[in-house]
Amino acid sequence: MTIPELFKEYIWLIETINRYGKISFAELGELWKRKEDSRGMELSRTTFNRHRDAILDMFGLIIECDRRDGYRYYIENSEALEEDTVQNWLFSTLSVSNILDENMALHDRILLESIPSGDDTLHMIIKAMRESRRISMTYRKYEAEPTSLSAAPYCVKLFRRRWYVLVKLDEPHHKQNQMPADDDFFAIYSLDRIEDVEFQKDKFTVEPDFDAAAFFDECFGVVVGDGSKPERIVLRAFGKERLYMRDLPIHHSQKELRKTDKYTDFELFIRPTTDFMAHLLSRGGWLQVVSPVSLADEIKKRHQEALDRYDAVK
Repeated sequence: MTIPELFKEYIWLIETINRYGKISFAELGELWKRKEDSRGMELSRTTFNRHRDAILDMFGLIIECDRRDGYRYYIENSEALEEDTVQNWLFSTLSVSNILDENMALHDRILLESIPSGDDTLHMIIKAMRESRRISMTYRKYEAEPTSLSAAPYCVKLFRRRWYVLVKLDEPHHKQNQMPADDDFFAIYSLDRIEDVEFQKDKFTVEPDFDAAAFFDECFGVVVGDGSKPERIVLRAFGKERLYMRDLPIHHSQKELRKTDKYTDFELFIRPTTDFMAHLLSRGGWLQVVSPVSLADEIKKRHQEALDRYDAVK
């Protein structure tokens, strides 16, 4: 992917201002002239102000001027660069693409991950969301026959290299889709298992109080309706796992409770969903559930089942 020069300038401005925290226009101009692709050209006020407006529209980032601190510029809502937002994802993607674009000679030494979801399916679902159009789709679960359904697409979510769509159905499907009582009409589907999707003539309206981020707020990933309720969970991390958890928190509610030479305890308020338990199991002996006891027993049981399978092949 080749990044247009204009986008490169947006990325450069965001990264530079964010790196310095606060910077004057004169300092910014000097750094601009030293850029490899600036060819010694100066940064005009007009260009800068135009780029500020474009950055606000594209990334939702507000570049403000602190007149009481030497008229220095800063990103007023820099926390947005740390959040799971479309704007941050777009900025990060363009920033990485810019690095790759400038280093094509190293293409065989820069390895990426692919996302096994059809671009056409994602494009059609997002278009249906934008136009408030209902969709018809054919979905195939693993080891099952394909089923057809009609739904209203409410949001899409990227998780663990897969795109998912949250839809609202015409009638309760909580038994089939394992949604809790309050969410009987909602279901979530992986895009890579959607075999066909079409627009319907009918339109739908998203409820004013619907909040996509809040819908998944108590969840680890995309599993919402397996019947689990949010609860306080304490995890004990050993070895380097405690460092990984500090750098990459499992959930936004994560807090550090206790630190010793051997382990660190972390507290989370989260639903112990199936995908959350799968994550705990994937960490093996490096992560232990301290509480609740019911979750600790379930994880222990599943580890024991895995051991039994290994013993069975001896």
